[in-house]
Amino acid sequence: MTKDQLIDYIKDNSITKIKFAFADIDGALRGKTISTQKFLDGLQDGYGFCDVVFGWDITDAAYDNVKVTGWHSGYPDKDCRIDLTTKRNIPWQGNIPFFLADFSKADGNDLQACPRSLLKRIVKQCDDMGYHAEFAQEFEWFNFLETPHSLEQKGFINMQPLTPGMFGYSILRTSQQNDFYNDLFDLLTQFDIPIEGLHTETGPGVYEAAIVHDETLRAADKAVLFKTAVKEIASKHGITATFMAKWNADLPGCSGHIHQSLWDKDKENNLFYDAADEHNMSDLLKHYLAGQLYCLPHLLPMYAPTINSYKRLVEGAWAPTTITWGFDNRTTAIRILNDSEKYTRSEMRIPGSDTNPYLAIAASLASGLYGIKHKLDLNIPATEGNGYQDLRNGRLHSNLYDAAIAMQNSSVAKELFGEGFVDHFTNTRIWEHRQHAKAVTDWELKRYFEAI
Repeated sequence: MTKDQLIDYIKDNSITKIKFAFADIDGALRGKTISTQKFLDGLQDGYGFCDVVFGWDITDAAYDNVKVTGWHSGYPDKDCRIDLTTKRNIPWQGNIPFFLADFSKADGNDLQACPRSLLKRIVKQCDDMGYHAEFAQEFEWFNFLETPHSLEQKGFINMQPLTPGMFGYSILRTSQQNDFYNDLFDLLTQFDIPIEGLHTETGPGVYEAAIVHDETLRAADKAVLFKTAVKEIASKHGITATFMAKWNADLPGCSGHIHQSLWDKDKENNLFYDAADEHNMSDLLKHYLAGQLYCLPHLLPMYAPTINSYKRLVEGAWAPTTITWGFDNRTTAIRILNDSEKYTRSEMRIPGSDTNPYLAIAASLASGLYGIKHKLDLNIPATEGNGYQDLRNGRLHSNLYDAAIAMQNSSVAKELFGEGFVDHFTNTRIWEHRQHAKAVTDWELKRYFEAI
């Protein structure tokens, strides 16, 4: 929709307000509702938005270790720009027009902390190299018969799941929640997040959804919007949805796997597929895969960004712990699916549902392109069988602090994303570690309170 078409749409439909949002460093949507006049006035030069949204954490506590903004700068406004191509209407909010925004400038001198701007730069590199990338992220999440108030009152214990027991792929369980289940599928599709599949996973009240693949930026936009949209739709039904990677030690974690492939500019030929190869893998795919494996230790916080992420990345929990790949192997970090040209793709299995899709997808694409640029050989053999026991290429970092320090000191990470982003992002992760390190947990109380 062009600017003129948008103006006509607003007039013809008597639109009085619009809603817009952007993703912060954690992938949480921040934004506001504005009048149509303010919306139209800002289409050219953007909208001033306090840059504190990149100077505080997920709980709005101000960082004391970042440079991009802070008390030292006075938290000024930065220009936030709405992307008109992201226009959609929110069907569960009276069809109010909605747009995504970011902090990208026309001259490329954007805010280094902005995740969507970072991904746009990586997409341009891919385009300049002559490739069209297709991505899709899938999510697992748990649903509870709780509200934000009841969760606070309960102290996040003794929560009631939407349904009891372990019942993956259950038709019965979804039928018992038919209104919610169908609302998810139908309303998300109306919100321009078409769903390929939706089902229960194993665990009480857990669902999984696969989003239809799209070009990289649009795929990331849909993934970011999906998480908030699910929470809003769930709230209509008295349900709270969580995308924590691992909310309970005794239950499976929640994945956010990323599927990807490279095509020619006409989107007619899958460049990852080669029928003449023993395993149908093109040289391009081998370089791409080699790049991802090589860069993994340098970029892990972009795939596993929270303290909780690493509670999921443990042996035997359907999440990887080693730097491995394999053919249709769900115990490895990267799973190759290559039965046909149309569906040949790489699946990055490290991300949980707690990822910021812009950053996880940027890491996945940039590291693959790194392998292509440097013509890296795929010298890591495919893992057959149990990937948890394949230690030939090392393990993933087991906690956020070690992963963040490795990325902060990595010349590879800085080459891919620039020193400004790496410095800001890793310091936000180190901040997260510091907040966790000073917390007294229920585990400590139960273990030490009386006995020590």
